Amino acid sequence: MSRSNAWKLLCVAGLFVDGSLASNSTQFTQPTSTSRSVGLSRPKPTGSWISPEYTWIFEFPLPIPSAKSPKLAYTTASGSTIDYYEVEVKSFTKQIYPNLPPTEMVGYDGMSPGPTFLMQRGREAVVRFSNNGPTKMSVHVHGQYNRAPFDGWAADYALGGQYKDYYYPNAQNARTIWYHDHTEYETGVNAYKGQEGFYLLSDAEERKFELPAGKYDIPLALAAKIYNSDGSLNYATNNAIGLWGDIIQVNGQPWPYLNVEPRKYRFRLLNGAVSRTFNISFTDDYIGGDQTVSDGKSLDFTTIASDAGLFSNSVKTTNLALSVGERYEVIVDFSGYEGKNITMRNSRSVGENLDYAATDLVMRLVVGDSVSDSSNNGEIPSALRKISPLPTKSAADKNFRFERKDDEWVINGVGFSDINHRILTRPLRGADEIWEFQNGNGGGSHPIHIHLVEFQVLSRFGGRNRVEPYESAGRKDIVWLASGENVRVVARYAPWDGVYMFHCHNLVHEDHDMMAAFNVTQLAKWGYDNSTLFIDPMQPEFRPKAINAADFTEDAIRQKLAWFYSTNAYNGGNVAEVYSALDAYSSGPFEPGPTNTAPAASTLQTVTASSQPGSSPHATPTTSSTYTWSGNRNDWVGESQTQITTTTNRGWW
Repeated sequence: MSRSNAWKLLCVAGLFVDGSLASNSTQFTQPTSTSRSVGLSRPKPTGSWISPEYTWIFEFPLPIPSAKSPKLAYTTASGSTIDYYEVEVKSFTKQIYPNLPPTEMVGYDGMSPGPTFLMQRGREAVVRFSNNGPTKMSVHVHGQYNRAPFDGWAADYALGGQYKDYYYPNAQNARTIWYHDHTEYETGVNAYKGQEGFYLLSDAEERKFELPAGKYDIPLALAAKIYNSDGSLNYATNNAIGLWGDIIQVNGQPWPYLNVEPRKYRFRLLNGAVSRTFNISFTDDYIGGDQTVSDGKSLDFTTIASDAGLFSNSVKTTNLALSVGERYEVIVDFSGYEGKNITMRNSRSVGENLDYAATDLVMRLVVGDSVSDSSNNGEIPSALRKISPLPTKSAADKNFRFERKDDEWVINGVGFSDINHRILTRPLRGADEIWEFQNGNGGGSHPIHIHLVEFQVLSRFGGRNRVEPYESAGRKDIVWLASGENVRVVARYAPWDGVYMFHCHNLVHEDHDMMAAFNVTQLAKWGYDNSTLFIDPMQPEFRPKAINAADFTEDAIRQKLAWFYSTNAYNGGNVAEVYSALDAYSSGPFEPGPTNTAPAASTLQTVTASSQPGSSPHATPTTSSTYTWSGNRNDWVGESQTQITTTTNRGWW
């Protein structure tokens, strides 16, 4: 079935109209006070609604997702630890409108956002996701360099009654990561119904800066949704352009309030919406009680981190643009605002967003009179993490044009459903490449996400015609490509080889085919581990399996963890050694090795809904590539277009 026909079938079926934490260093506590607004009335929205009017703005406290605890910790032969978790995708109901029936949702462990993972750098993890929900499931931990079979390849989905084990390295520097569904053509509706959550990675380097911690370190997942008169979710995609939503939610609650003390807070902002871009600011309370006009005073706040962790230097600002999937960490100082309200606001007329009655409001912060704990409340460091710049040059290595073609969103004219051509490029493992993204016809903003790597934003031409200081201060994995813009980024395609995705993170565009792949190829004569076990995201050994009670016993789990460790997927946890080996290799002749290949045609299997878990379609690609070494690791030239022949639907070629 073609992607277009599959999409129409889902629509006909009605699928798209439906609609306290503790760790060693981080703790999030649910607000307990019922005070709000310091005696001032809520603002009165002006404008239109799509959903039933929501009249309880700033009436309910901010919910904070609970922490996820491991089921067991496995000690490997080398003495390292692998933590094992179990998560269940299942249906649940949640009260969104006080006067309407509860909303039917599908989430991780029956909550939305899902439970927060609090991970320590250096402790690997295996998370077993079991699908007891009504739709397919694929999970992407967004912001971590997972091996390809554990990265949430869109076609590597679990059906109802299946589970999949995802093996994660947790080897990068501290950062705000998130996890969400990544099923082909269903990512948007699955995330919209609740399948997303936080995955926070901490390390000793971050702790030495004594940033706000514990109850002063709060994750905030922003979203925008539409509801029907019966309380159900409405997935109205506006002719496949986007779903901007008129109900702004934070951690699942429409327009909440949070009681804060007059001191510094660290907020981890995530744009978990389907399409809406936010432009966040903080303003002093409203004039005249029931007015919607702020007194005009915007608070300065400090941005300290983005997608890939701490900046090199902190950046002060009064506003922060946040496209879908982006994360930023900010520190807001509420001292001097005792007894006042601070409103987190969203600008109107951001990009192609449609504005509604109260989409300029996000949440209220009610400042108390005293500080209960003054620890980690010092000066915000100017200098933070050392970030070595990647090599740059005047020309881009690759150009990718994002545009609309009929009812399909494509990259360089190719959609993800075109399995014979969706691998658009093959960077060499360890290579630094500049990619230029171009916003073509069809309109719309495109938040561009590259899996596996983190990149530096180099330049933006057209549109806003600038790179914001908070965009260039650190590494990222998403960049906002607004209308009329060309954006350049540079990334090192490491540490792993294999097939990975890049795509627009406007989930409506992504589900309408605006996703492609790249194949990080092996190196010749590297003299290091060149295992081919992890290059295929559909590798049979790692595919979803039928839920079986025998697989969930402690003995079976420990055996599975021992097997995962034996695969050496992450070099025994020493990923830095892989980077060192790549650097040593690149100091000599940079010879490309064979293109990643799949099993021989004789092993081909056809996958259907009734296939046994672990089966996958395969074919043998044929490639012709010529490279010329010119003395610089970045300057190989002459790579030809890859020609791929398949004898059946490979699922990722």
